[in-house]
Amino acid sequence: MKSFETFHPLVIFAFFAATIGLSMFFIHPVYLVITIFLAISLNIALRRGQFLKDWKLYVPLFFMMAIINPLISHNGVLVLFYVNDNAVTVEAIMYGIAIATMIVAIIVWFSCYNETMTTDKFIYLFGKISPVLSLTISIALRLVPRFQQQLKQIANAQKVIGMDYRSGSFLLRIKCALRILSILITWALDNAIETADSMKARGYGVGKRTSFSLFIFERRDGIVLASIIVLFMINICASIIDVTTFYFYPTFSDIQWNIASVFFYSSYFLMLSIPLIIEMKGAIQWRLLKSKM
Repeated sequence: MKSFETFHPLVIFAFFAATIGLSMFFIHPVYLVITIFLAISLNIALRRGQFLKDWKLYVPLFFMMAIINPLISHNGVLVLFYVNDNAVTVEAIMYGIAIATMIVAIIVWFSCYNETMTTDKFIYLFGKISPVLSLTISIALRLVPRFQQQLKQIANAQKVIGMDYRSGSFLLRIKCALRILSILITWALDNAIETADSMKARGYGVGKRTSFSLFIFERRDGIVLASIIVLFMINICASIIDVTTFYFYPTFSDIQWNIASVFFYSSYFLMLSIPLIIEMKGAIQWRLLKSKM
């Protein structure tokens, strides 16, 4: 069992809201290294083998975004070479790498979020505030994984009857792909009707909705939530006093390594490593229990 997902939904949501929120605005090299390192580490701890499959998408996406920026932005002082009289600068390349790192890290964080913040947890948190909105968002978040799973099943079924979109002539591949897409759309429409009928049969929208949950806010949840809030506020203060600011243009600004900067770097590292620490602690406890059996 994953240890972090056993915490109260409020704790899980608060961590990812704080982490993703800060990761979207911090492009300082030190913060980017911390972000991508801990995002990958947590993803491996939570998803293990599935992580390697996802990186078939992440790596091309990273290089594509890193290459695009120096081709469209020609700012910077350190010129490497010229392409059609347009300068390709070191600053533009590094800025592209920084933006690519930030976007990939955010995608990885969202992958970890989907692994721990399930639909029932999300509805538990926001169902009373806005039942319709929480239900809509939870259904939307389920669409992509359900479509992927159904698409794989349809493709495998079509392959058995000789309609494999990965082999044959170009026209045959297009025909097979369109057939699979048509089946997927038909399934999606049929599934939407079944979902609507099921909700109507269960009385959705009739009177005030009641809910039941087993989530209990314990002492450990309070400690972790308080730690997240304190560390988040420390990093907000770091942003206010420009510790997290780094300029790529017209040339690179200096990276500070004084006591205050190292303190803020450490606070950011500690905040992002909270679920990883919990996972490591849970793994150690599990191994100790197994050794005593």
